[in-house]
Amino acid sequence: MGKYVVVPSGRFRKDIKKYLKKQRERDAIYEVIDLLVDGGNSSIPVSMKPHKLSGNYAGYWECHVLPDLLIIWGQTEQPDKEVYLVRIGSHSELF
Repeated sequence: MGKYVVVPSGRFRKDIKKYLKKQRERDAIYEVIDLLVDGGNSSIPVSMKPHKLSGNYAGYWECHVLPDLLIIWGQTEQPDKEVYLVRIGSHSELF
């Protein structure tokens, strides 16, 4: 299984700035990103509740980094294996 290349969106870069200041949140975010690099959505444990989204984020995936911290991403297999980080935030910020 090959590794995925992470491509953060501009909005994701803006969203993540406030979460990198706290070590607990930063460590949890990097753990999820490492899992996505290693195996995409299939490497996210069931305890993080990974699932496909519908509505405005149809076709994207979401999981819980922390109880009220979500990460939304898309992924492609062809032509290159990429994980496109779309948003990160609380339920109320994202939905």
